[in-house]
Amino acid sequence: MATYESLIKIKGSVGDLVFYSLNGKNVVRKKSGFNKTAFKKSPSYEKVRQNSSEFGHCSKAGKTIRGCIEKYIKESGEPLLYQRFAKLMTAIKDLDTVSEKGKRTVQNGLITEEGMHLLKEFKFGEKENFSAGTYLSVENEASILNLDNRLSADEIVMVTIHADLEAYTAEFFEEKAPVKNEKEIRLKKYFQDDKLLLCFLVIKDKGKITHMGFI
Repeated sequence: MATYESLIKIKGSVGDLVFYSLNGKNVVRKKSGFNKTAFKKSPSYEKVRQNSSEFGHCSKAGKTIRGCIEKYIKESGEPLLYQRFAKLMTAIKDLDTVSEKGKRTVQNGLITEEGMHLLKEFKFGEKENFSAGTYLSVENEASILNLDNRLSADEIVMVTIHADLEAYTAEFFEEKAPVKNEKEIRLKKYFQDDKLLLCFLVIKDKGKITHMGFI
């Protein structure tokens, strides 16, 4: 972009140049080579279209999950956490081996062992996440939270997320429970297993959050 001085004010295009006014100055720039029609149809843009489609999907999927735990994310001490979370969604999407490029999904990535491992490893800002000693087991209509013996806690919060990351919808329930001497805590089972279930755990000790993450 460049400015120009002339007794004649030009607006519009001449050849491959575009003339217009910006903030009281006469400006000229070269026409963009981008063509929307070519982008949508040309084979040369196929890879770009695939990447763009998957990027948009990962962004929406991440936003869907984050929306269920937003109030805890705000306490993580990391204002730009959503950027790292978007990268996580992309890494998980890449594990989808059943869909063609351009149509790979976070949902399919999360049903793999590695995809769920990546989610559980994600660290929320300055808060610690969980070791393998903290896990969930299922008993009939209840879920049992097994806490690592090394954890010091007086309260837990479990957010169970029932997600459809292809339709970008999610339901969630939040359950709080005190931690006494036992390391096994019985929780309600809110959803059947017909959709993707994600369990987000928050540990509080003396009223302060010390750990948070997916288990």
